[in-house]
Amino acid sequence: MMKHNKRARRFGAVALLLTLTLVWGVTALLPVHGEGEIYDAVVRLHVVANSDSERDQAIKLRVRDAVLTLASERLDGCTSRAEAERRLRGMTDELTEVARAELAKQGEQTDVRVELGREEYPTRSYERFCFPAGEYVSLRVLIGEAAGENFWCVLFPPLCMSAATVSRERAEEEFIAVGLSRDQYAIITETQNTRYRLRFKFLEVVERFLR
Repeated sequence: MMKHNKRARRFGAVALLLTLTLVWGVTALLPVHGEGEIYDAVVRLHVVANSDSERDQAIKLRVRDAVLTLASERLDGCTSRAEAERRLRGMTDELTEVARAELAKQGEQTDVRVELGREEYPTRSYERFCFPAGEYVSLRVLIGEAAGENFWCVLFPPLCMSAATVSRERAEEEFIAVGLSRDQYAIITETQNTRYRLRFKFLEVVERFLR
């Protein structure tokens, strides 16, 4: 009888442990509160080089800088993603011309396309920032065959320049200004948080599965 009770207690303890582990695991994969607002608050920049040759990769960065210079000027003073999207949509032709001019300056006859739309992104880290996989409003700059390595960054709020040049306080101010709460901001900066890392990985696996 005592052995039976002991086995029952052990079984109950194991069952409880498994249940807690399962609940914790599922909870870790559930959407983090406020995650949706991250997708809705930012505009991403995606520049694709013609090829992976050293020259094409260098030209990609030149074109990126030219597009960023104009886009950053025109987005100055924007207070929402919707406003940034509206301004960018009205200047895609101008951005294309700027990109073409830079290619010509580099002695390239390659064409370039600039498009604004929604695009699936993998989980991406930019120094101390990490953005979850998912669909974002994206300004895409496709150079030539667009078969080379990508450049990714956050165009709005303006974090495309190296995160090392943007203080933590300034970056937080930029995101709070476009409507994110401090808890939502923590999602993209607390990259060592186990729950966030599991959630980001889960989203990336789902995104690959749905392709």
